[in-house]
Amino acid sequence: MSRRTARQPVLALTQGDPAGVGPEIVLRLALETSSDSPWRPLVLAERAALEAIRAGAGIDDENWARLRFLPASPARAELARLAPAEVAVIDPVGSARSVELGRSGAADAAGALAALDLGLELTVEGVADALVTAPLSKESIARYVRPDFRGHTDYLAAACGLEQYGRDYLMTFLSSDLRVALLSTHVALAEAIGAISAANVGAALDCLARYAEGRIAVAGLNPHAGEGGLMGSEDEAILRPAVEAARQRGIDAHGPESADSLFARARRGEFDWVLALYHDQGLIAVKTAAFGTATNWTLGLPIIRTSVDHGTAFALAGTGRVDVGPLRNVVDTTLDLLAGPSRDTV
Repeated sequence: MSRRTARQPVLALTQGDPAGVGPEIVLRLALETSSDSPWRPLVLAERAALEAIRAGAGIDDENWARLRFLPASPARAELARLAPAEVAVIDPVGSARSVELGRSGAADAAGALAALDLGLELTVEGVADALVTAPLSKESIARYVRPDFRGHTDYLAAACGLEQYGRDYLMTFLSSDLRVALLSTHVALAEAIGAISAANVGAALDCLARYAEGRIAVAGLNPHAGEGGLMGSEDEAILRPAVEAARQRGIDAHGPESADSLFARARRGEFDWVLALYHDQGLIAVKTAAFGTATNWTLGLPIIRTSVDHGTAFALAGTGRVDVGPLRNVVDTTLDLLAGPSRDTV
């Protein structure tokens, strides 16, 4: 498959939580690039965070000298003028401070959100071709900056003017043999179940059909998808009518399918996508099958935004023991998405 364009796409890489592993994985991956790489990095990270992890990450003087700190609003032309070995960095905060690795505080929460805001702005403006986010701490941002913050997905969607239960967007996960979309994201289980309605399921199926081709299976809510009402009425009363209505709209939807076997069936190729009804229903399957190799893709945004499938890993911050492989896999998938998503690109 040919997926590369003549011009190297620019990927904006956000630092995530500065006290976590984000700055290290972003910086180490950016320093792997060269004139022969199929992409160019634009690192959005505080200088203080990069300096904090420099020794532990084994960044020597020669590689550190490759970093070029740019102003907050660089034109694409400025990036193009950099030498092939140089790595563009923008500090989204621009103030000197001490970063306590492994412990997220108010300044870290503010820095994580500042990098995310800047990454969205630069990608929308076309300075970057896609946004790749390192893990941040939802708890830290909610505690210190935005009490309503529940994660990248809903925050970016709201910033782009999308409606959650109009279901203009979906959190999805892509791996080599499993693709999962989530009806709800980071909400309490009771709230997630309360949001299961024929309208919301139908809107999610419409969203999937707009952006992703193939056979979509809707996971059942109850054991054995309710087994004809014996184990709960929601599957027959809510999910099946939503699936039938979607099929009448021309969507290749199936279900509800018993969730205990559905993900294995999808991995065997029976379905192209699974619509899971709540976070853990989908993510337990994804992370069991492909932890560290799956890509989180926010489907429906006006930009391409992807992320790793792991968290801040505070215990590993600054130790040099963090694996860059998951972020490398995400970048590869992001380049595929830029070339045009299809069944053969992930």
